Amino acid sequence: MKDLTSSVYTFEDMIQGNFLYVDKTEYIWQLIRPAKAMYFLSRPRRFGKSLTLTTLKAVFEGKKELFKGLAIYDKPYDWKPYQIIHLDMNGCNFSSRSELKSSLCGIVRECAEDHHVNVSGDIPEQLFRQLIRSLAASSPVVILLDEYDKPILNNIGNSECKQILADLKAFYSVIKAFEGKLRFAFITGVSKFCHVSLFSDLNNLTDITMDTKYAAMFGYTQEEFETYFIDRIELASKQLNMPKDELLPKITAWYDGYRFHEDAPRVYNPVSLAEFFSRRFEFNNYWFSTGTPSFLLELIMKSKFNLARSLENPVGGSFFNAFEITDLDPQVLLFQTGYLTIDRAEQRTIPFTTKTIKEYYLRFPNQEVEESFNDSLLAYCTNVRKQDTQELILKLVTAVGTGDADNFMRLIQSVFAGIPYPLHVKDEHYYQTVFFVICELLKLAVQAEVFTSSGRIDMMVSAGDWIYLIEFKLNKSAEKAMTQIENKEYALKYRKEGKRIMLLGVNFDFNSGNISDWIKEEYQ
Repeated sequence: MKDLTSSVYTFEDMIQGNFLYVDKTEYIWQLIRPAKAMYFLSRPRRFGKSLTLTTLKAVFEGKKELFKGLAIYDKPYDWKPYQIIHLDMNGCNFSSRSELKSSLCGIVRECAEDHHVNVSGDIPEQLFRQLIRSLAASSPVVILLDEYDKPILNNIGNSECKQILADLKAFYSVIKAFEGKLRFAFITGVSKFCHVSLFSDLNNLTDITMDTKYAAMFGYTQEEFETYFIDRIELASKQLNMPKDELLPKITAWYDGYRFHEDAPRVYNPVSLAEFFSRRFEFNNYWFSTGTPSFLLELIMKSKFNLARSLENPVGGSFFNAFEITDLDPQVLLFQTGYLTIDRAEQRTIPFTTKTIKEYYLRFPNQEVEESFNDSLLAYCTNVRKQDTQELILKLVTAVGTGDADNFMRLIQSVFAGIPYPLHVKDEHYYQTVFFVICELLKLAVQAEVFTSSGRIDMMVSAGDWIYLIEFKLNKSAEKAMTQIENKEYALKYRKEGKRIMLLGVNFDFNSGNISDWIKEEYQ
């Protein structure tokens, strides 16, 4: 049984170190078959982008012996070695415009030293031009660029972000200038600014981010998982005393679920699977161990983003296009960074026409992502420490399940009391979002903005023998919220559920940033 690793990202090290490698070289072969090709692909972090680039590097170095037993080994390929420029943005400091310049110069100089080439100056794009020109003097060059967008993501919200974007565009435009001297180029990142801000000059850069042929190139399909991990699955089944037909669905619920094209199979996060099996089959959050980016959490809270509604309403095909740094959409960022994925696509006919459009529904990929994201969001916007979350959950679930609405509201009130004032948004949806996140963490049946025949309920929460129907108001009164519940007869929809129904009218006061009052009433 080969060893597992979640820390070795170099193909050569994996093969020589006898680590398990899930064969993805058929995809590599499809990429390198053309005599000349240039690609862009974005994927969430820790999904194997660096491993793929080092695999390509080994191919273009002509190291055929490393691929023995893999799909590409017997392909009709000449294994000719090329000069390779491998630019890896990981581990570099991009905290300011000056640091960007210094880091880019350092990356190019290091690559030049590896090739025994002299470059001079302190302007990144000029150094890059010198490097390509020197290496291309004898044969075409291969360029591999990893995490191209890290300088941008590290500076979203920074006053210098636009200037950093312009500096990066000048640097990356060098690739276009030497297009005729390239054999192959592959650019990867987390987000998709491609063709809009950074690569507008690279009009021949093929974007395969959502190409169905490459949708399973990163991550493991169910077939790959059950083939390559069969010994470990058997061991986990025995260790956990859980039959395989129970174990596999649980692993799927935790770590599977990513889909990068509506017609493609779902894939597992490779790092999460490696950690699960390496840590003696402990179901836990591994992908989020490095934390949710604070800029994303800040954007969600300050943009009045309605998380609940985003999972219920479809998006059009343009949603997946690249976007500008000046027009950040939280939902787009959540998708591109791996917090949301494609659930399904549906064709819909436009009323009074014969034209159809395709709409996409999104969802959290799996339990690992959903729980961890909600946990991170709650910790960011409240004073609830992650180590205190479980105790809060226990108290809140008990209060809901026993019909103790007053205690439930007091606990929620204590959570809102810890929200930093700068995060307050003068909007009802802000408070509803925080409330929704809290209830999601409770493992309760929770729905936001539930439609009925007479209106829309702000929130429904269900646990034990109780259903809570909640209406929110901002700077009004709990009485007004309760009046709306009664006048709209929201409870009629749930009379046949066989549970007791609690009506809750809740008012938030913007000045205090908390719940000012509430009214409870059991529906009879």
